[in-house]
Amino acid sequence: MLPKYKVNFDVDPHGRAPSSHFTTDDPVTCQEFLADLLERKVRIREIQHEGVALEAREFDALVRSALLQLAVRHVCASLHISSDEAHVRFGLPA
Repeated sequence: MLPKYKVNFDVDPHGRAPSSHFTTDDPVTCQEFLADLLERKVRIREIQHEGVALEAREFDALVRSALLQLAVRHVCASLHISSDEAHVRFGLPA
């Protein structure tokens, strides 16, 4: 059975090594993994959903959600506030 989500990414910043992949059936886990890749500045090659590469619009929406999640993490850690307070003060997702 195909995993719901598959993320292909490069661990080698120079692109010499073959790409790696991560699979999960949970959309929240996929978002968290994407946020971790963004945090580490890892190149994300492709995101697949049920074996089909996401279109640019869907890809961008998933990366944007992960980016917002990462922003919440940083703001909450830096300002020692809750995600609810970050939502009220900065309009970030709670």
